[in-house]
Amino acid sequence: MPTGLARPRRTVVAAVAAITVAAMTPIPAQADAGDRHGDRGKDRQLLRLIRSMTLEEKAAQLFVLQVYGKSADTTDAADVARNRKLYGLDNAAQLIAKYSPGGIIYYSADPPNVTDPQQLAAFSNGIQRAATATRTRIPATIATDQEGGIVARVQPPATQSPGGMALAAGRRTGDARALARITGRELRAIGVNQDYAPDADVNVNPANPVIGVRSFGSDPSLVAKMVAAQVDGYREGGVTGTVKHFPGHGDTTTDSHIGVPRVDHTREQWERVDLPPFKAAIARGADSIMTAHIIYPALDPSEDPSTLSKPIITGLLRGKLGYKGVIVTDALDMQGVRTKYGDDRVPVLALKAGVDVLLKPPSFDASGNGLFRTQLDAVVNAVRGGELTERRIEESVYRVLALKKKRGLFRDPYADESKVGQIVGKPASLATAQRATDRTTTLVKNDARLLPLKPGARKVLVAGWGATTTRTIADEFTKRGATTAVQESGVSPTPDRIQQTVAAAKDQDLIVAVTNRAWDVKEPLPGEPHNGPGQMNLVNALIATGKPVVVIAARDPYDIAYFPQAQTYLATYSYTAEALRSVTKVLFGELAPAGKLPVTIPVRDNPGQALYPFGHGLTYRR
Repeated sequence: MPTGLARPRRTVVAAVAAITVAAMTPIPAQADAGDRHGDRGKDRQLLRLIRSMTLEEKAAQLFVLQVYGKSADTTDAADVARNRKLYGLDNAAQLIAKYSPGGIIYYSADPPNVTDPQQLAAFSNGIQRAATATRTRIPATIATDQEGGIVARVQPPATQSPGGMALAAGRRTGDARALARITGRELRAIGVNQDYAPDADVNVNPANPVIGVRSFGSDPSLVAKMVAAQVDGYREGGVTGTVKHFPGHGDTTTDSHIGVPRVDHTREQWERVDLPPFKAAIARGADSIMTAHIIYPALDPSEDPSTLSKPIITGLLRGKLGYKGVIVTDALDMQGVRTKYGDDRVPVLALKAGVDVLLKPPSFDASGNGLFRTQLDAVVNAVRGGELTERRIEESVYRVLALKKKRGLFRDPYADESKVGQIVGKPASLATAQRATDRTTTLVKNDARLLPLKPGARKVLVAGWGATTTRTIADEFTKRGATTAVQESGVSPTPDRIQQTVAAAKDQDLIVAVTNRAWDVKEPLPGEPHNGPGQMNLVNALIATGKPVVVIAARDPYDIAYFPQAQTYLATYSYTAEALRSVTKVLFGELAPAGKLPVTIPVRDNPGQALYPFGHGLTYRR
């Protein structure tokens, strides 16, 4: 089908509605055994559809898979080769035709599925055409991670939210809800119907390597309010929001992608710190919750990862909290869930624990074989061998299908490709994002009273992290009359690079230094990526020149603890174009800084002592 044309609506409806014609005829009372199995009150059409499915089809409906390519029927040689290695098939259309998985997840790297919104809309429609052409004709969940800020798979022209911690710095739940609504509408316009957001983790550990600014902060009450607002916003935007990562990933020092994090909170601490955002989300009717691959001994002494823990998933989330929605695992290719058990055991144990959806099986085993088939067979064989009941599989399939029906996918799963440009990145949405971002920039320190700057001729060196970030800031200064030079040095500046940057600062009137997790000063080790002390050393060397230095933390706000002698310091919490425009306007007094720290910045190596407390934030006197 040519780009720009969606499948005709009558055909869509007819194809999907065939389920109801073929499998959903009236059921005689004596023949309906549903009530004997706890099915009273459930959607009978969905129950009939489930009973028409084979065991393999039911198991496959619980998987959301990664696929390579930028279209459902890609013939790109490199993408075909990757898909063949992973699945023995060429592309998404063939994968869906053979297995009928429950969904597909889009990624923006390694290699990306995403080029632009128009391309994604066509990709999504290709996926849905393939899904509704299978025997069961069940439309697909199409998911991605569009949290905002540092985690956004769909880049401009799509509207960019500033992210969790930034929004919390602005303190406006209305902004959080409005941007979730805009994100939801734009995702739905390109065929994405599930967003793995918002992040409900309470980031009480400044050394958290994987959550950080994705969180709304360190105060459970503030995080709970912002999460609840975004649950509403995503629903209003027409997508399924997914609250993550239960039971709480905010106090970890290990990245669950590469290791097994451990949270040593007591049960009382969990109830006081980690739990409130999830309770608030459930109270707002959250449709989906994602699990964390963390060990939480106070909640499960067996020290199974939470994703595989029946006491945590069934006992707490289903039981104590009464959650009835869809529970999805974090990605199953992450080390946090793979270390204790084999990859063939993980999906079975996750289902036994009480989860519904198995996200992104590992790509390959040690022999280079794709592991989706291994995990699918493991689930099927667990049922045939009696470890799992087919009834247990059907419970999760029902939840998955009920959510698809709630999102309107059985009625019409397609994006209208002719309207993508009218919805994605429209001026009113971009303006809303900029206004919200303008309320987030936090002036932490202005001891030298350097700010606000006056526009005009001056020589400015913009140095530090990020080629795009440093160049964008330099361009903003140029617009205001400055002559600029740029020295980008990455996340780990070498001594030689630091020397070069200091030399470049010699004839400058002002230095702007940009950092990204400068607090991560540990030297990198095999299997333990760290930034090292380079950024800290660079900032200290620039301060030592005696030139005025403005430090901008473009990610985590904690960096100031590693160069406390810096006299001017701002936090943006992200490096979106909107954030960089906002911070420049603050630097020049065009905008009064309004952000308040949503976390406490502790003294270096003394987490119990506050350097700058929660709620701190300076502004300018009029």
